Amino acid sequence: MQTKLAITFGVIMLALIALIVVIYQLVRNNSEEYNKIVLSQRQASYSSRTIPFRRGDIMDRNGTVLATSQKVYNLIIDPRVIHSGAEERYVEPTVKALSEFFGYEEGEIRTLLKDKADKSYVKYAKELSYDQKSGFEEYMKEHNAAYLKAGVKSRIRGIWFEDEYKRTYPYGSLACNVIGFANADGSNGNGGVEQYYNDTLVGVNGREYGYMDSDTKLQSVLKQPTDGETIVTTINTNIQLSLEKYLNEWQTEDVGSKVAAAVVMDPNTGEVLAMGSTNQYDLNNPRALDESVYTDAYLTELGRKEAVGVYKREHPEEPPISEDEVSKYYSQADIISYGKQVAWNQIWRNVMVSDTYEPGSTAKAITLAGALEERAITPDTEFNCEGYIELSDGVHSWKIRCHNHDGDGIIDAKTGLMRSCNVYLMDTAFALGSEKFVKYQHLFGFGEKTGIDLPAEADTSKLVYAPDKLGKTTLATNSFGQNYNVTMVQMAAAYCSIINGGSYYKPHVVKQILNSNGTVVENIKPEVTRITCSKSTSEFLKDALYQTVEAGTGTKAKIQGYRVGGKTGTAEKIPRSAKNYLVSFVGFAPVEDPQLLVYVIVDTPNLEGEAQATASFAINIEKKIMNDALQFMNIAPSSETDPADNLNARFAQNQEGISSDPMGEQATSASEQESSGDDTENQETLESETARETLPPVTDEFIQPADEEEGFGLPDEVPDEEES
Repeated sequence: MQTKLAITFGVIMLALIALIVVIYQLVRNNSEEYNKIVLSQRQASYSSRTIPFRRGDIMDRNGTVLATSQKVYNLIIDPRVIHSGAEERYVEPTVKALSEFFGYEEGEIRTLLKDKADKSYVKYAKELSYDQKSGFEEYMKEHNAAYLKAGVKSRIRGIWFEDEYKRTYPYGSLACNVIGFANADGSNGNGGVEQYYNDTLVGVNGREYGYMDSDTKLQSVLKQPTDGETIVTTINTNIQLSLEKYLNEWQTEDVGSKVAAAVVMDPNTGEVLAMGSTNQYDLNNPRALDESVYTDAYLTELGRKEAVGVYKREHPEEPPISEDEVSKYYSQADIISYGKQVAWNQIWRNVMVSDTYEPGSTAKAITLAGALEERAITPDTEFNCEGYIELSDGVHSWKIRCHNHDGDGIIDAKTGLMRSCNVYLMDTAFALGSEKFVKYQHLFGFGEKTGIDLPAEADTSKLVYAPDKLGKTTLATNSFGQNYNVTMVQMAAAYCSIINGGSYYKPHVVKQILNSNGTVVENIKPEVTRITCSKSTSEFLKDALYQTVEAGTGTKAKIQGYRVGGKTGTAEKIPRSAKNYLVSFVGFAPVEDPQLLVYVIVDTPNLEGEAQATASFAINIEKKIMNDALQFMNIAPSSETDPADNLNARFAQNQEGISSDPMGEQATSASEQESSGDDTENQETLESETARETLPPVTDEFIQPADEEEGFGLPDEVPDEEES
C-alpha cells in the first residue's frame, strides 16, 4: 500500500516538475509577446479622445464678426470609474457634487449610474461655459482635499469635460440670407456663405491617443486640430443694418407686402455690400417659426401639399394621391413635419438669388443699350408715340398700349427712357430685331447664371425666349421687360455694367480668405467676365437715367446734394386678372462717378388691386438705403447738380404706377376689329409654358408678373406666336 502511494506521489511530482519546466520555457521564449498582449490591453483601455477643430469665422469687410465658433464643454460621466471604488465610496460624493453644483436631480443621476454601470462614456450635459467647467473642477478639487484631510476614502471621481465648439451669430438675423447657418458640430453649412464656402470654413479634428514604442512602453500622442479658415465678406455691416431697417419698417410700419428685397452693390467691382429681404430668421435658432404665421392649421395645409409630392417620389409606380387622401398614408405628426420643412425652406430661401420674376421697365435700359451698340438707333432717333402699337398676324390683332394713352408724340431715345414710353421701346426692339435682341439679353446676363458665390442660384436659361420663338408680339412685350424672367442679382449686375462703362463684373460676396493666424491666404479679386456695351453707350444711358430721376418717372428718388440716376418698374403678376403687382426701382449715385447701386423690389403690396401699382413704394425704400450708404461710404456730395430739363418738367409729377384707363384690348380677328366684339376663345398666355414649369420652387409670392409702369401696355393675354 505504501509502495503504491509512493509511486503515485512520484508520478504527480514528476508531472508538476514537467509542467513547471514547460511554463518556464513558454515564459522565457514568449515573454515579449505576452508583454505586448498585456500592453495592448492597457492601450485599448487608454483614454483616446477627439479634439474638435474650430470652424472659421465669417466677417464683414471691416472686420466685424458675423459668425464665430465659441468653445463650450460637454460634461462626461464615467459610471465604470464611479462604481470601481470599494464599498461604492465614489458614488455618493459624485452624485452629491453634481446635484449641489449644477442642480441636477440626484435620482436621475443614480438611475443613470445603475443603468450604465458598464459604460465609460456618457455625455450628460452639453454646451457648458468655461465658468461652469472651471467652477466645478475647483469644487471637486476642494472637496476631495477635504475628504483626504478628514481621513475618509470617499472621493468625487469619474467626471470630466469634453471640448466642443458652438456656432454663434452675434447679430442674430442680420444678413441671414448671405451668411446662412452651420449645423451643431460645425461640419456642414446650410445656405449662404456657410454652405458655399463650407470646405474652406471646415478644419480637421485632432486626436489624443496612446501607442507602444519599440521598447514596448506606452506613449501618449497629442495631434492638434487644424482650424478652419476665416471668410472676409464684401458686406458692409452698417449698410446691411440700414437695408434691413428700412425693409422691416416698410413691412411693419408702412403698407407692407408679401415680400420686399434689396441689393446694394459696388458697380466698379461687383462686390455685394448688402443683401436682404423681409424673409428673415434668427441664425442662432434657424428652425424657430413665428407661431402667429405658421399655425398648426397652416403647417397642416403646407404638409398636405408636400406629402402628395413625397408619396409620388416614394411610390413612382403607384397612382398619385390627392391632398384629401394624405391622412390615409401619413400621420398628423408626419404631415406637420412636412409642413415645417416647407416653412423652413420658405424662410431660409434667398429670394435675391433663387427666385425669378418679370423685371418690367427697369429692363428698358438694356433694350436701348443693345440697339445703340448695334446702331439700330442713335440717341437722336425719333419715333412717334400715338399711345399704342397695333400688331396683327393676319388673323388676330393686338393693341399694345403705352402708359400715356394720349401718346408721347415724336420723341428721341433719352426722352423715351425718361418717360418710360412703351411705344418707343417697341419700335427700338423692332429696329434691333429678335436675334440681336436676344443676344443682348444674354450679354447682360439674362438667361445666364451670374456665378455669384452663393448657393441655389436660379437657372433662368428657359425663362427667356430663343430668337426663333420671339415673334413680333413677344419681341414688343420683351422690349419693356415683360414675359421673361430674371433674378434680382442678374438685374443688379446688368445695371452695374451699364453705369460703369460696360464692364460686366461677376457679382460676389467674399473678399478674402484668412488662415487661423489671420494671414491672408487668398484675395478674391474683381472679375470682369465680358463687355456689355461701349463707354459712349454707358455715358448716354447714365445721363438718360439721371434725367429720369431729375424730370422723368423717378423724381422721388432725388437725394439732396447728390446726382442720382435710376429707373422704375411696375409689373402685373400672373394671372393678370388678379391685379396683383410687383414694383421696383434701381438707383445709383453719384452719376458722375457711380460708387453705389441699390435695387429694391416690393412684391404684392398689402392693398387691393391697382392701388398696389406704384413704384413709389420701392423708391422710398431705395432712397433711404442709398442716402445712408452714401454717408457710410464717405462719398462726397456732387460738385454740381444739373437743373431739371424744362422741356420735361410736366413729367416730374408722373408717378410710377398705372393709369385708370383700360390696360389694353383683347385679341380680335381682323374683321371683328372694326366692331366692339372680343374673341376671348383664342386667348393664350404669352409666357412660355416650359418657362413656367421650370421656375424654382417656393416662389409663388415672388414670381411671374408682367409689367408696365405708369400703366400696362399688354392685353391680358396674347398668343405665343412666331413672327409671320
